[in-house]
Amino acid sequence: MNSQHSSGASAPQEGFISVAGAKLHYRAIGQGLPIILVHGGPGFDHHYLRPDMDRLAASFRLIYYDQRGRGQSAWIAEPTPVSLQSELDDLETLRAEMHLDQTALLGHSWGGLLALEYALRHPERVSQVILLNTCPVSYEDFHLFKEQLSARDPEDAERMRILESRPAFADGDPETRAAYYRLYFQPTLRPSGLLDRLIAHLQVGWTKESVLIARVTTRNLFPDTVELPEYNLLPQLTGLRIPTIVLHGDYDFVPVASASHIAEAIPGARFVVLSDCGHFSYIEQPEGVRAVVCEFIEAN
Repeated sequence: MNSQHSSGASAPQEGFISVAGAKLHYRAIGQGLPIILVHGGPGFDHHYLRPDMDRLAASFRLIYYDQRGRGQSAWIAEPTPVSLQSELDDLETLRAEMHLDQTALLGHSWGGLLALEYALRHPERVSQVILLNTCPVSYEDFHLFKEQLSARDPEDAERMRILESRPAFADGDPETRAAYYRLYFQPTLRPSGLLDRLIAHLQVGWTKESVLIARVTTRNLFPDTVELPEYNLLPQLTGLRIPTIVLHGDYDFVPVASASHIAEAIPGARFVVLSDCGHFSYIEQPEGVRAVVCEFIEAN
């Protein structure tokens, strides 16, 4: 297919790269400065970022990828839990296989933590860091996040508990999982039409098998990072010398304070709070996000 994409960029290129024990699926679109998009979850894949993030392809070369065991990134052998280190190794292999001496990183939600961990380990490989609705990067801020979650509507919380208790949820039923995440994300993406779109994009490619594989694959990531009492990236971030912007929604279910702590720690980081916006700012305010990102990269 050689037609023009709706973003104004040429049609995307898709393929796979080999990593230890798996194959990572990637999708590249656009021209210009490269940006690797690091999706969140951690049990999701890159589809939920599309098509809205493709707006940036008019100005930059976007490289999406599915983290191993998620989406179209398949295990070569039996699925096993990933670690923070394996996630960072995969990202480094992706960069090298895409022949990028340097790349910008755009991390959404859990992807923000991965982007920062990678930048701390490979600062010479990262031109800019863009944190979009990032998850907390310390145990204390993750505890604040959980406190904010616990304050949600009690009826919705009970509905979520009921869904989690059903055998269909344990079996990886996509519709049950979708119903659960509709409730989970409802407080942080208020327009119902946009919530419908998000759930539809999350569900792309979901099968019972893929849901269960993602569950097995990602089960150690939070326990190995923000659920550890000693986990705290903030002191290390004071030594990061990479241009960074932190964008957050004012009603994001991740507390604004946790995002501000990241921006305060990184020397010279820019902090932008988008008004009337939740955890999926690229859906709620797509043109605003595009304009801020373009301005930031052009200035750095």
